[in-house]
Amino acid sequence: MRISLSGVMNLNSESREFTADVEAESFAYMGESYPVAKKEPVRFSAVSDTAKTVRIKAQTKLELTVPCDRCLEPVSVPFDIDTDYVLTWEDDGTVRIRDDEEPVNYIDGYELDVDAFISEEIMIGFPMKVLCTEDCKGFCSVCGANLNRGECGCDRTVLDPRMSIIRDLFRQKEV
Repeated sequence: MRISLSGVMNLNSESREFTADVEAESFAYMGESYPVAKKEPVRFSAVSDTAKTVRIKAQTKLELTVPCDRCLEPVSVPFDIDTDYVLTWEDDGTVRIRDDEEPVNYIDGYELDVDAFISEEIMIGFPMKVLCTEDCKGFCSVCGANLNRGECGCDRTVLDPRMSIIRDLFRQKEV
């Protein structure tokens, strides 16, 4: 969904409210696609400070289904988006957030792309690691069993390869 901001540009400090639905059913990040489990409409408030700046506030909540980084079980990850940006239109048509060097990619002319805006906010807030529980045990490195469902009985002892010479000496002594 797109929202036109051209009407806001002429209001001179008068606020305008918008509500827009998030149309995306999934979110792509780092080569993966994550389904949107829940989503609320986005509530926007826009105020024009000058002829070339608009202050945009946006609020919404949504949840993505992301696999656990250790056991790959699906996890609902909530995103509580609450933003407040001052956007500046430059003479060449580039739009930037005030005091930021990078141009925004969710505004084309005076049209704000809601899904692109929400995607940008999700990327900013995406967690580095997603776990189903804090004590997730993950997979067995030998047989691949999910250790959260129970022990598999495999010997997962990892020996330091730097100590292999000493192990070999003890094996030779046993003979």
